Amino acid sequence: MTGTPTLRGRQVVLVPVGAEHVPALRRILATPEVRARWRDEDASPQWPFDDSSATRFAVLLGDTVRGMVQYGEEDEPDYRHASIDIFVDPAVHGRGIGRDAVAVLARHLVRDRAHHRLVIDPAADNEPAIRCYTAVGFRRVGVMRRYERDADGLGWHDGLLMDVLAEELDQELDQELDRPPPP
Repeated sequence: MTGTPTLRGRQVVLVPVGAEHVPALRRILATPEVRARWRDEDASPQWPFDDSSATRFAVLLGDTVRGMVQYGEEDEPDYRHASIDIFVDPAVHGRGIGRDAVAVLARHLVRDRAHHRLVIDPAADNEPAIRCYTAVGFRRVGVMRRYERDADGLGWHDGLLMDVLAEELDQELDQELDRPPPP
């Protein structure tokens, strides 16, 4: 996306998704762990360039694509906020990669895009994701019942609405950035 900056975290670099990232992103989406949450996100041949409402970044660890993080913006002045979504390669789960990517993107959305509130909506049973978002500063708002289709497309599961306000995020990020990176 033209004009979209590269963002640097403690471990990751977020770069606008380009054609060179698509094979790795499709491979990650095909893993059972990610497919269970993102289903057939990449079903469109144009994916990940098929949704003009989303700004998407490849999550790089060194020179290797390890996931994707995206945001959408509500620009109606009375409801202005941004939403975040992410998937990370299961090969690097538990290493703080997702937390670093969400923190870097959240900081960009607050400091550079002037959002006062951010939301994220993991499946209510996705405890690893909820721990990740909580570590960045997101708080539970409430459960959205039967919010999203199950991976098999037949049933529904609950989603957890989480949010963070700009002033809360700044406090969390300042503390996070003062910590040494994980080994």
